[in-house]
Amino acid sequence: MAYNLLKGKKGIIFGALDENSIAWATALRCVEEGAEIVLTNAPIALRMGEINKLAEITNAPVIPADVTSLEDLNNLFTKSMEHFGGKIDFVLHSVGMSLNVRKGKPYTDLDYDFSHKTFDISAMSLHRVLQTAYKLDALNEWASVVALTYIAAQRVFPDYSEMADAKSLLESIARSFGYHYGISKKVRINTISQSPTRTTAGSGVKGFEGFINYAEKMSPLGNATAKQCADYTVSLFSDLTRMVTMQNLFHDGGFSSTGVTMDVMLQMEK
Repeated sequence: MAYNLLKGKKGIIFGALDENSIAWATALRCVEEGAEIVLTNAPIALRMGEINKLAEITNAPVIPADVTSLEDLNNLFTKSMEHFGGKIDFVLHSVGMSLNVRKGKPYTDLDYDFSHKTFDISAMSLHRVLQTAYKLDALNEWASVVALTYIAAQRVFPDYSEMADAKSLLESIARSFGYHYGISKKVRINTISQSPTRTTAGSGVKGFEGFINYAEKMSPLGNATAKQCADYTVSLFSDLTRMVTMQNLFHDGGFSSTGVTMDVMLQMEK
């Protein structure tokens, strides 16, 4: 059901790869709620994914951008404003990649060149996005930026490796830039800490299926889906949440506040 929460608003969606992506679901919900969007991803992801299908469904242009390139980001925001005929109201940062995880490197034996790429793509990219928008004055007053994160930023999940460190940095950037952007333009910046979700990227983490089942048993409401995360993100893009900023918001069915559940205890007793 649509409520016209984003009627007249314009935004950029980073990271839609395929129909399993949270960014994909969010793009669909934003348009359903009345927004116009621009889609973007790295050139290699555009070749690997199905973003053109999403672009057709949402009537949105696709502007390639490598989040490690200031030139690409400058081009993205400049062309997006040209397309919209004005400034931008919301941005979704749904970007993350770890070569150490992909290569099966344990946290105690990291390849540091890989780690630098992880931090650059998964965390510093948010700072680049925000700094570019800030310098171009690309965001309207009361605009909203949301970045996707994970509870491994606060708690240990061994196979998440240095992505946990990257998510910690991502959340810190959201708070720090949230202060400066809030003071200057009333722009609000938040992170959503989502349940483990069967995305193409998430499924690449070792032991993912076992963990998603564990999280389901540990969450009083069960795991939040990609579509439910899209709903929550839309609420943060809307004017209903104007005074919410610099927050890490758990969207995980209660997992983050639960010590143990009866389902898990019964499973351990078997």
